[in-house]
Amino acid sequence: MFIAMGAVVTFAQASETEKPHLTLEQKADKARLDSQQLEQSQLEKARQAASETAAREEKIKQQSSARDWEAQQKRKAQEQFDERESREQQYLQQAKEAAATERKIPTPL
Repeated sequence: MFIAMGAVVTFAQASETEKPHLTLEQKADKARLDSQQLEQSQLEKARQAASETAAREEKIKQQSSARDWEAQQKRKAQEQFDERESREQQYLQQAKEAAATERKIPTPL
């Protein structure tokens, strides 16, 4: 009798640890569900990666436009400097010409 009870206990424990037997249709449904879950997780990862890429692109674009603005300001400053220097040279040239001309002094009456 102890042997029979031991066999029953062993059989009961074995059935609890065994995986339930699934039909082919149930296996297909489970595989389909697993596939959908995997696809959703991959889509979410792809969306997150695309979002991070867009954020990095925007950051680089802003840094680039800041450098463009800086270069533009330097170019404007250089143009203004060149214009001032040109005017200064023109004024010096006019002053030299004026100094070189003879002036007639009017005779007093």
